[in-house]
Amino acid sequence: MSTELILASGAMMIALVLYSIGVFGEKLSGTIQFKHLVFFFGGLIFDTTGTTLMNQIAKGNGGSQFGLHQLTGGAALILMGFHFIWAIWVYKKGSDEAKEKFHKFSIGVWTLWVISFVLGMLVGMGVL
Repeated sequence: MSTELILASGAMMIALVLYSIGVFGEKLSGTIQFKHLVFFFGGLIFDTTGTTLMNQIAKGNGGSQFGLHQLTGGAALILMGFHFIWAIWVYKKGSDEAKEKFHKFSIGVWTLWVISFVLGMLVGMGVL
């Protein structure tokens, strides 16, 4: 396993942990707190880093076929960015209704991200 692949995989694992702590911590506390913003941001940064490294690996190996993993991963990354921006707004100015909707959206974005994460592992193992 190459150093670049180890770093990319590690970044994705850290992203999974940070984003999960943020999403479920926010859900369990019943409200969004500053620490949740930090976990969301960390998850986004590590996911972006891992994705960038994985793309470099794919290009170095002659590119990769566009498929379900790339589609879900790209959508998840975009939604994570939107999620983080919305989290800041909800934290600063959000109504109780906005906070409730935010909880539901958080779980949806997290679910899509995890689906992409699992698909990426399956692609990497040659299962898909």
